[in-house]
Amino acid sequence: MREMQRNAFLRSKFAKCVSGLQVIFALLVMFVIVSSVVGIYSTGVLFKQDDACGRRFGDAPSADQVATLLARVGELQVKVGKAMEDIQEEVGRRDRQGLRKRRLNQSGLLSDVLLNLGLMKSFLLRLKLSGMDSTRFVSVQKDSNLSMVELQGKTKDLTDPVPGGSPDEEKESDPLVDFFEIEEIRKYLRTKDNRHKRKNFLGSNGTIGVISHACVSMKSELEDYMGYDVGDYCKDDWPLAEKLMTHGCDPLPRRRCLARAPPLYQKPLPINESLWKIPDNRNVRWSNYACRNFQCLSNSTRRGFFKCSDCFNLVQHEAPRWVTNSTLAADFQIADVLSIKPGEIRIGLDFSVGVGTFAARMLEHNVTIVSATLNLGAPFNEMIALRGLVPLYISVNQRLPFFDNTLDILHSTLFLDGWIDLQFLDFVVFDWDRVLRPGGLLWIDRFFCEKQDLDDYLYMFLQLRYKKHKWVITPKLDKDGGEVYFSALLEKPPRPF
Repeated sequence: MREMQRNAFLRSKFAKCVSGLQVIFALLVMFVIVSSVVGIYSTGVLFKQDDACGRRFGDAPSADQVATLLARVGELQVKVGKAMEDIQEEVGRRDRQGLRKRRLNQSGLLSDVLLNLGLMKSFLLRLKLSGMDSTRFVSVQKDSNLSMVELQGKTKDLTDPVPGGSPDEEKESDPLVDFFEIEEIRKYLRTKDNRHKRKNFLGSNGTIGVISHACVSMKSELEDYMGYDVGDYCKDDWPLAEKLMTHGCDPLPRRRCLARAPPLYQKPLPINESLWKIPDNRNVRWSNYACRNFQCLSNSTRRGFFKCSDCFNLVQHEAPRWVTNSTLAADFQIADVLSIKPGEIRIGLDFSVGVGTFAARMLEHNVTIVSATLNLGAPFNEMIALRGLVPLYISVNQRLPFFDNTLDILHSTLFLDGWIDLQFLDFVVFDWDRVLRPGGLLWIDRFFCEKQDLDDYLYMFLQLRYKKHKWVITPKLDKDGGEVYFSALLEKPPRPF
């Protein structure tokens, strides 16, 4: 019994120590925040105009500095709130009246700390939005004995416009910026005025970070993607980036962290060897793939992907494509296609799932092809680049990054099939038409769909009124005749202005 009493006494002492440390931590938090703000602005460093710092920051504190303080206060609010919840939960579990009373007192103190943190955050927000000058701020800081409530009341008028200032100088809140909590996203999205408020050679007064509207519905994923330390190494999170892209959050915001690379990267093969030779396994980061080497991608039954499942078998599967006769009528040969417009096909786009073999074969005819694809469970983009070809990491959701009437040929296979919505395909097809030049070729390579949907999909291409060079419809034999292949070679007609 005496031993049990002794253990109970020790536990009680330990609990008191922990509770005391929590209260001390909360008070230290308040002291650090207040002293940091007072120290920064009382020195006047940010407001000197006779040196480089003064010229850089002007008469007002940097919005980024205030925003950083806001972010830190927000983080501390969360931590103090969590401590309060833990204490209140412990109160609910304890029956001893004395301990319960102490916990309630500590919870009340933390509530006061949380309230003051909120007031500090409100003050910083007012400071950030006010665009006030240094003299107005210092006049508030002179009375350092003010309580937080008094300080908030005294700075209430700081959000009013500076007398004589123009309305354009007032900082307005942006709903999209305010929607996100990660400060790095907010910095990216804010409009950046040009230096000296001058128009640039593009004719604009500033730049704006762009994201897709779908990023709003993927807030937690995007904040996870942008949750990094500036200047540090990025997380190895390309699958998260691809998930955001394929679900419509495309384009993604730029990041200010260092991209990870294979630790033992080897010198790539020369172009005369790289097109048809398996690359070095050390030149790929394999951590997010089911396979851990190219041999697995070529031979294993558990590759981690299903589209273009034999693409990494360069010798047996890839080498014969588009150059040898096929038993399938929907397969066209590159030589036959190029003979339709001899000497005119020079540049183009392959919008497919693959490892760049179409671009490799076209290169043999002095045609430069950019290969647009995603890493759907395998290193498709890495493989294309290691073969000495140009990968374009882009999703089907995004407008093609080419100017109007610039490409000679556009080829697509194994990507846009019978799964795609008709109206969405309509937008895609018209975007293809936009980038093809008059006389350019659109090569639809083995588009497949269910037989009853064929007429609807064919209309998507017929509405362009292209000239038909080849037009083939054939059963897809592995689906018991329920699906069909459609291949076509179409030429864009000239159009009047």
